Amino acid sequence: MANWTASSKQMLSEVMSAETWLPTEMPEYAQGFMYMLGSLTASSFAVLVISGVILAMNGPDVWTYNAAVRFIGATHFWAVQAFFFFMMLHLWRVFFTGAWRGGRGLTWLLGAVAFIVAIPTAFTGFLINGDLYSQWNAVQAKDGLNALGLGWVNLTNAGQMFGMHVVVLPLVLTAIIALHITRVRTKSVVPPYPDVNSSAKAVK
Repeated sequence: MANWTASSKQMLSEVMSAETWLPTEMPEYAQGFMYMLGSLTASSFAVLVISGVILAMNGPDVWTYNAAVRFIGATHFWAVQAFFFFMMLHLWRVFFTGAWRGGRGLTWLLGAVAFIVAIPTAFTGFLINGDLYSQWNAVQAKDGLNALGLGWVNLTNAGQMFGMHVVVLPLVLTAIIALHITRVRTKSVVPPYPDVNSSAKAVK
């Protein structure tokens, strides 16, 4: 029990410390553009959440006739594109730089799970538009799920999909991203692979 209490106290002190969230120094290798992709992904997600809350507060009916809300809807749509674009680049970067090294396996896993959860989150957003395109997608996707034995997921139920897109999936995705960012802040970003050529020259 003492070890569990001590480890919990140490972990909490790391997570809650100002140095963790507002470091005064950053590693030199983390100052390049490729290391900004995670921040760009998180920024896009923040725009998604803010614009999505505004849309949800006004309801789906107002999306079609209110110009201001249509602008918010367009912002939400393009934030989705930016979110997936930067997330894919971020995933490629962390994969090719071995971001799971140095005890960062859980951090990498949380990022991968966030990507998986983001897909149905975005898809349910398309399903609640109410136009012919969204209805066609709902029917085709329902047929696909029926073929997989997952017919209990009723994609043609607009109210159910609205709840999934606005409440359930965003909360799950937000929690995963928050844990992922917390892990990044406590474990720091992974350094580049060591230069094998320079190591070999040093040995010679």
